[in-house]
Amino acid sequence: MRSNLIKHSLRDGRPVLNGWCSLPSAYAAEVMANQGYDSLTIDLQHGAMDYETAVSMLQAISTTQTVPLARVPWHDPGLMMKLLDSGAYGLICPMINSAAIAREFVAACRYPPKGYRSFGPNRASLYSKAASSADYAASADEEILLFAMIETRAGLDSLEEILKVDGLDGVYVGPGDLSLALGARPSMAPTDVTVVKAISGVLDAARRHNRFAAIHTDGPETARQRFSQGFGMCTLQNDVRLLADGASRQVRQARES
Repeated sequence: MRSNLIKHSLRDGRPVLNGWCSLPSAYAAEVMANQGYDSLTIDLQHGAMDYETAVSMLQAISTTQTVPLARVPWHDPGLMMKLLDSGAYGLICPMINSAAIAREFVAACRYPPKGYRSFGPNRASLYSKAASSADYAASADEEILLFAMIETRAGLDSLEEILKVDGLDGVYVGPGDLSLALGARPSMAPTDVTVVKAISGVLDAARRHNRFAAIHTDGPETARQRFSQGFGMCTLQNDVRLLADGASRQVRQARES
């Protein structure tokens, strides 16, 4: 079965750069996947795509070595299983506010006896290059990455118990929602003292429990800072932001000249 390259990188302590797709376009996903990201996440929570479009985006990413991930809109077992069956090699789940929710997230994404994921890896068998669907099922639990998003007060309060959940690979900090939850302005590079302390606390706890730590950023400078802090995976700006920034910069420069 195809190895999950970023899972091995995280285990070896090598930084993982993650890209982010919000546009509902296989072409846009293919372009993003060819830019050198280690992984690329299809965002079904705040992105504009539906499941069928997400499948075509997974197919587009498959033309490269970039590892395909997806963020689900909620802890919905049915959608999680469908995305894994379609070839996602990892899931990021938002609003994990308790160990009980974390356990349900993990259980939906792991095959028995570790969980209750239903057997039917249609496209996943093709992407994984497994010899058969049965071979995929035998190795999937080891290769698939599962990140629980920590972005609320409840999530912070339950962090230690969440990190103890067997089968959870890591936690993913959502700085925007976490900032709002702690009474600050939403930011991908927060400076509010309470938020900064909370982010450091999540990283420290993940290390203690031998879990991976990932975080959203506003670009390369913040990502470098997060890597130096000890985060294993950093997400750069999404495709929409890159498109808007690039277009506005060219328009501004043209008008100035």
